[in-house]
Parts: sequence; C-alpha cells; structure tokens
Amino acid sequence: MGLTKSEMFTTPQNQIAMIAKAFAHPARVAILQYLFKIKSCICGDLVDEIGLAQPTISQHLKELKTLGLIKGNIEGTSVCYCIDEHKWAEMKTVISDFLDQNLIKNCC
Repeated sequence: MGLTKSEMFTTPQNQIAMIAKAFAHPARVAILQYLFKIKSCICGDLVDEIGLAQPTISQHLKELKTLGLIKGNIEGTSVCYCIDEHKWAEMKTVISDFLDQNLIKNCC
C-alpha cells in the first residue's frame, strides 16, 4: 500500500482521519471510555478491565498517545494514563464541525 499523501489534504481532513483511526478499534474505544470513567489509571488496571493481554493494551495505548488523545506520566515502575483534555476538546470541535454539515440538495 502506498503513502497516504496527507499533505495534499486540508488540516481538518487529516484531523478527521486521525480521529477515525483512534476509534477504528473497539479496544481503543473501551480504553478511552475507561479513562473517562476513572479519570486516570495504571496500565495494569486496563488489562483487568479490558481483558486483553498486556502487550496488546500497550500497543493500543501507544496508538492513542501517538494520536495525542491520551497522555501518560511515569509513576514509579508504572505509567499512569489520562485523557488529554485539550486534545479531546479540539477533537470534539473538528468532529462537530464535520457532522454539522447539512446536505443542500439530495442528488438521488
């Protein structure tokens, strides 16, 4: 598969694609829901809560962190993750703007 050539698309288009990638796997959705529920957590708690293996959870956490939706702080030998409130608010605005578009004329 070739490169996405993201530079040829607008910033909002790239942001929407990034957000869609975050929600493209139910484990990431479950992780985000859990983080909202408890407001922070240690990765081990996610293994118990989500029911996936530690390496799988770590990969999903890495993806969410790369996308900027979560942030993590090292506490001893663990990493405590939480939602990045600023990025979450930005994402809500981008998605709302996209979903609030109205169809002017139905062609079919």
